[in-house]
Amino acid sequence: MIAIQRAIRRIHTAVDAPRLTRISLNAPKNVELEYADGSKFNLSAELLRIHSPAADGKIRSVGGEKVIYGRRHVGIMSAEPVGNYGVRIAFDDLHKTGIYSWDYFYYLGSNKFTLMRNYIKTLKKHGLSRDPQKRK
Repeated sequence: MIAIQRAIRRIHTAVDAPRLTRISLNAPKNVELEYADGSKFNLSAELLRIHSPAADGKIRSVGGEKVIYGRRHVGIMSAEPVGNYGVRIAFDDLHKTGIYSWDYFYYLGSNKFTLMRNYIKTLKKHGLSRDPQKRK
């Protein structure tokens, strides 16, 4: 399943998204984006964190699947532009290595409901939660 999702992501992001016309960081909760085709997306910090494009973004392996869990309340601390093509987002769980391209934001926005539904199904399958683990 993960391999299929990666292949779809590669295919989709290889296609040019419409030109980004506006980006607004509403730290710590979300990023708002508008594109030239009229598309508007409001992407939550949780969605952005669990679908980080960083190589180490999915480091937990559960039953052979790589899953990030406990990020319901993750926040965005900052964002810095990377060239003319994207932004690096720093999260309050100290993850900050992913560079989100404008095309990848468009992919996430266009598919956010399916992506979140699949994420929640995967968590349930492994008995995990979107909520952070309680500290002892």
